[in-house]
Amino acid sequence: MENLPESLLLDILKRIDRTADRNSLSLVCKRLHRVEGEQRDFLRVGCRMNPAIEAFTALCSRFSNLSKLEIVYSGWKSSLGKQLGNEGLQVLSSNCPSLEELSLNFCSFIDDTGLRYLSSCRKLLSLKLNFVPAISSIGILSVILGCKKISTLHLIRCMKVSSTEWLELLGKLSNLRELSIKNCRGIREDDLIKLGPGWRKLRRLDFAVDAYYGYPKVHDHLLLSECHKEVVYCDELKELSLTNCIVAPGQGLSFILGRCDALEKLLLDMCLGVTHSDIVALSRKSSNLRTLVMRLPLEFPGNRFVNSMWELQDGSLRALAAGCPMLNTLELSYSDWDFPPTSCFTQDAVIALIQSCPIRVLNLHGAGFLNDIGMKAICAAQCLQVLELTKCQKISDEGLEHIIKSPSLKTIKLCKCLGVTDTGMKPLVDSHKLDLLTVEGCPQISKEGIKGAARSISYKQDLSWLY
Repeated sequence: MENLPESLLLDILKRIDRTADRNSLSLVCKRLHRVEGEQRDFLRVGCRMNPAIEAFTALCSRFSNLSKLEIVYSGWKSSLGKQLGNEGLQVLSSNCPSLEELSLNFCSFIDDTGLRYLSSCRKLLSLKLNFVPAISSIGILSVILGCKKISTLHLIRCMKVSSTEWLELLGKLSNLRELSIKNCRGIREDDLIKLGPGWRKLRRLDFAVDAYYGYPKVHDHLLLSECHKEVVYCDELKELSLTNCIVAPGQGLSFILGRCDALEKLLLDMCLGVTHSDIVALSRKSSNLRTLVMRLPLEFPGNRFVNSMWELQDGSLRALAAGCPMLNTLELSYSDWDFPPTSCFTQDAVIALIQSCPIRVLNLHGAGFLNDIGMKAICAAQCLQVLELTKCQKISDEGLEHIIKSPSLKTIKLCKCLGVTDTGMKPLVDSHKLDLLTVEGCPQISKEGIKGAARSISYKQDLSWLY
């Protein structure tokens, strides 16, 4: 082993992915222990480090060429010993100069002092913070001031972080490519305007508001907030995900839709204020759109706001059909409604979209408008490969019988559909039509009734949702 060339040892190590196998290999001899330590570039640590600081110091000393580190304290309790604190990040910054990606998860004893140590990690490109409750905007600002190359920033449930200078600085540096902010109560939708020139190079934005915190105040905020006058360009934005956000004209994130030339994936989950005009503008600007997920909001205390602002209609889907020829994934969800409000989309509009675009994946949740006639049209779609139906109560066995005639359909999921029975599944039995069939919470479909209906079957009968 001692006579093997260094290049051959490195080639051997590169072929071993499992951490347990690499650990075992490093125990064979001192040379392998040294080479493996120098070559290791990723480490994931957490509750098993005890005592934490001593163990972490030893790891950082051995794996000095780390480029990616994840610290995860999910499920931690005091009996497992102390968590790693600020001194751990000091050790990290002193011993691992090649660090590029850092993820902190459920680290309750790291605060702004700890983040300040990271400012010396000049190569840091990605920082992901998931429930690090003690940090604030000061800590985030100190990292950005020191690590000017940061291109990815995730803040999830960091309650003390508010939007101050750090957002403006990120925008001025113009290196940000991916930004994810979820359930950070100190940051509002319209605060993101502070990114300024940073919007031009942003490629992925995921913003989620804590519904229980934001919804009670949203109506007052809408009345008091002034319209944005800044012109924002999102030339490179490819993925946009908004949850529980305000997208009303002149409010919140209304400046985004209609300005994304490169947009490929859009998720609007329980967003308030989206109008027909927004979708038309989107269809005219985002011709590369491939994935669209819309979850319509529940009835909101400010009924007047919802009724006037959520004006999506059949024309919205027809605009998408005309302007987004690459759309291949569509999900429409009406939250927990069994039947959507009459002002929402109709069956004809959904079918028109499916017939105009190469839809391969279709997911309808609570689409009370969908009936057996609609199923016939959907199953006739040339490109459709995956169909998921949840709480679509107007579908019967007659509608299911059209599945066997579908030219491309290979995956079906039926969930909480009351009108379908074993009879509707009979044509699929031993037909070798489907690769995967999933049935959940459909009281009239039995496990025996779908036996042989697909190469792989998943069945779950949980009827608690009915009561």
